[in-house]
Amino acid sequence: MKKTAAIFHGLGGSANSYWIPWLKTELEKRMFDVWTPSLSECASFDDLDKWVNEVTLHSPFRHFDLMVGHSAGGSLILRLLSRKEFTATHAISVAGFIKSLSGGQPYDLTYPAEFCVDMIKANCPMLTFFHSDNDPWDCGLEQGGFMQQTLEGTLVVITGEGHFGSEAMKQPYPIFPLLLQHCLLDQH
Repeated sequence: MKKTAAIFHGLGGSANSYWIPWLKTELEKRMFDVWTPSLSECASFDDLDKWVNEVTLHSPFRHFDLMVGHSAGGSLILRLLSRKEFTATHAISVAGFIKSLSGGQPYDLTYPAEFCVDMIKANCPMLTFFHSDNDPWDCGLEQGGFMQQTLEGTLVVITGEGHFGSEAMKQPYPIFPLLLQHCLLDQH
């Protein structure tokens, strides 16, 4: 029986961005049924409701063995797992981020609206957060530490890898072998 996977791109991306096509192919070689939607254009993190609605309408599954998201795609996964209808065995956020509450401290232990720490933990027993120590946006090590601290997942920090794919940084990032290794953990 095939395992199910979803890979979500970040803002301004598509199913063809950076390492996504490579990861899809590698997972399919290992008998995964992989869904990689190209979601509509979103201008900012605050537009994620649009993506949540698209995924809810078009997702071929409600349970995924594996969910992977790049940048805002990682935030999308946490939003989906905050809802009753989506579950995953393992979710991986690559250079993901969580916006702090308006007027709150940057690393306040409460999540903004639409994220539910208890529901995320209940809906996904295995969480992994990939971050670099030199991400040029607010998707760096501090965000990863915050998510790991509140959600109790695994934090993987890689030195000098920027945003793990970025046009602005001239970082094509066509393959990501370490990410594949983590995708296959506990996937027997």
